[in-house]
Amino acid sequence: MTQLALVIDLDVCVGCHACVTSCKQWNTSGAAGPLSDIDPYGSETSGVFFNRVQTFEVGQFPNTQVVHFPKSCLHCEEPPCVPVCPTGASYKRKEDGIVLVDADKCIGCKYCAWACPYGAREFDEDRGIMTKCTLCVDRIYDETTPPERRNPACVNACPTHARLFGDVHDPESEVSRAIRSRGGYALMPELGTRPANQYLPRRAMVAAGLQDGPAGGPLAGQPHAQSQAGIQSVTTDMGTCAAANELVRESESLLSRIFGRMTGGVTGRRTSATRGSAASACGAGQCGCGGAKAAGPELGTPPQPPVTTAGLASSSLFAGG
Repeated sequence: MTQLALVIDLDVCVGCHACVTSCKQWNTSGAAGPLSDIDPYGSETSGVFFNRVQTFEVGQFPNTQVVHFPKSCLHCEEPPCVPVCPTGASYKRKEDGIVLVDADKCIGCKYCAWACPYGAREFDEDRGIMTKCTLCVDRIYDETTPPERRNPACVNACPTHARLFGDVHDPESEVSRAIRSRGGYALMPELGTRPANQYLPRRAMVAAGLQDGPAGGPLAGQPHAQSQAGIQSVTTDMGTCAAANELVRESESLLSRIFGRMTGGVTGRRTSATRGSAASACGAGQCGCGGAKAAGPELGTPPQPPVTTAGLASSSLFAGG
């Protein structure tokens, strides 16, 4: 079965928001619009956005990195938003796997928003209905549009080609080849939603051992495995285990505050596993740090529960899944 999806390259995304503005423009003037903006230039701006880019810095000077993280509906193969809808307004198309909302059936109960673990649903207060990314379904099948332009608006607008679009079930498609060659991963696969959209890791973070990928050692490409080679490369780049684990700790904490909405300790379990791997390497004398330890909680100690906010769970970005 065909499964259309986006593959986003975090290595070349520069956070320019071209995808955000093009998405807003197309969907406001197309079949999904209008997408409301409430006080767009005020101190408490809000509105409906199918696509958002969140930018943040991780680490401590001079070992810092800026991450631009685009977020939209992931068009899950097992979407939890669909079975909870009492009117059948949320549905997944069999022919291409796109998850959509029928505005004529939606009653604005927000059940789908509660069910979505990624915070991808948007409530349009003007119309009283739930909305979300449609992968520009009214554009990609428009025969009046040149074939090379039949992509979601965000894909055509991206100046760095950080966004790819295609069938992730086709092993020969551009998106499938990119996933294989770069160690692409889905967010929070442990939830069983099977997100269709995937992310390509940043090469600098792979080299530093903060994320699995082609440069991460023999276990790279296995989304839940933290390779020893990756841990050793952290100490090469950062100097000591203390500095490396401090970067991991701070980045996990920051991402938890920005994206963490999950309950049940998902972030805590994965953070503990990551630190446990680092502690094992350090204890075995494989890291070359001479027994240095980071300030704060010892390695392997489960972190404090993340602050609950709207959005994504954190640890997926750094744990490769």
